[in-house]
Amino acid sequence: MPKTEIKDEKTYRKLRKKGESKKKAARVANAAAAGHKGGKSHSYDEWKKEELVKRAKEVGIKGRSTMKKAELVKALRHH
Repeated sequence: MPKTEIKDEKTYRKLRKKGESKKKAARVANAAAAGHKGGKSHSYDEWKKEELVKRAKEVGIKGRSTMKKAELVKALRHH
């Protein structure tokens, strides 16, 4: 098994003292060191209507060709 690299040693030790497993402590410490959760994409509000229509087609939103930009944004957010 490969050796785990701990990115935030202080957080890791603190979690281990609290009784967390090595695996969980490593996961939490490494996530905390990353500084943010998940990816970051641009807001649909910043996209051009043509880009929104293309994305709506990719995800299978029906009626996209007759939607206004605001409707496309709402549909994509709730898809």
